[in-house]
Amino acid sequence: MQSTEEKEDLTLKEQLKTLFQASKGFWLVNVVNFGDGIAYFGMLTLLTLYLGPSGLGMSDKLTGLSVSAFTGFVTLFMFGGGFVSDKLGVRRALTLCLLLLFVGRVGIVSASSLGAPFSFGLAWMGLLVLAFGEGVIQPALYAGVKEYTDSRTATMSYSLLYAIMNLGIVAENFVSPFVRTDKPFVHLGPVQVDGLGLGIGGVYWVCIGITVLMLASHLLLFTAKVERTDRVVQDEPKKDEPQKSLAEKLRELPFLDSRFMFFIFILLPVRTLFAHQFLTMPDYIMRAFPAEVGAKYEWIAGLNPLIIVIFVPLIAALTRRVNVLTMMIVGTSISALTTFMLVPGPDLKALILYTLLFSFGEAVWSSRFLEYVADLAPAGRVGAYMGLAGIPWFLAKFTTGLYSGTMINRFIPQGGPHDTSTLWLIYAFIACISPIGLILARGWLSGHKKALSGGAA
Repeated sequence: MQSTEEKEDLTLKEQLKTLFQASKGFWLVNVVNFGDGIAYFGMLTLLTLYLGPSGLGMSDKLTGLSVSAFTGFVTLFMFGGGFVSDKLGVRRALTLCLLLLFVGRVGIVSASSLGAPFSFGLAWMGLLVLAFGEGVIQPALYAGVKEYTDSRTATMSYSLLYAIMNLGIVAENFVSPFVRTDKPFVHLGPVQVDGLGLGIGGVYWVCIGITVLMLASHLLLFTAKVERTDRVVQDEPKKDEPQKSLAEKLRELPFLDSRFMFFIFILLPVRTLFAHQFLTMPDYIMRAFPAEVGAKYEWIAGLNPLIIVIFVPLIAALTRRVNVLTMMIVGTSISALTTFMLVPGPDLKALILYTLLFSFGEAVWSSRFLEYVADLAPAGRVGAYMGLAGIPWFLAKFTTGLYSGTMINRFIPQGGPHDTSTLWLIYAFIACISPIGLILARGWLSGHKKALSGGAA
């Protein structure tokens, strides 16, 4: 593929103006992005509670393994999903994904109507289908940004994609307690608004409804004509070249680039903290805090995407000329070190402050990492490179789940006694490996032939 726009340095105001005048295709990609943020994280946020002892009845250990396997498969499927996206094109890939997401979510919710072990089996089948759909949709969305915006607004467009997804998460996390519990939701003057009390299943049916709306709007609005007319990046003319073997195609990926591989894998320890946000945090809050805090658990979880929505585009715009390694070191240091705030024990103020600072650290480095990977990718293989960059995230999700359930049962078992201090101290030390590794290897990593020496455009 080749861009129809020449690279041009724009001011922040000009970038915003150009981006908000972007094509219909770009905004339709982000409609799916917004809706998927609601539906995917609406289910993931409550998944350990839905599958666990108070839900379908899985043990803490089996719940951790199940959720970890699901999120791991999402990232693993992103690797193959990148090739699916490149092969089908953005529009058709999104259609396939939305159909799979609908089937998977219905399967998961339907599992609650069966008894164990049949409920476990149906839930796992639904999670597997959902994982494949999510694994394809993520690289398709990233490829959509590259195809429907030009190089002048690359930094802002990737950051906006990330922010819009998180805006969907914020919306879902605000409404979720209203659907899930029958506790007081908000007070509007003298009027108290109570929740619907539909439970986690009710929240999941809302997520299914959002999926149906996404699919309908996508089929009606994202037509083949929009795909033809709105793409900024067009397919390059096919050259008369011999067909490449699988081995030759694999050699085109940066597996043998030691700096690139180290760069993405050194982030694995700090990424375990992100896995703990849905593997450990739900049970931590429900078991170690009063019931009224647990009733608004989603609001606490929603602070993370709220910070992302506000700060990711802003930080990306203000730091687009800053060395990528510098952003990585600063951001991962903030996320890792703030975890020590949870060590003294359960405290609502400390929990909220931790969530805010941890999220700010994520905002500092997350979108720049995505931009770096996309910029490194040759034309036509953005999805494949995005999938490769997601492999360490797969390992973080999967390996974290291998021990998270056991750690929950050991340090915060249902019914007590609890030792939350040791739990978070261990996790904080693990996370610190990432910024320390980046600092020690900075000189070597700075020799990378592309992108690390400055802001990746």
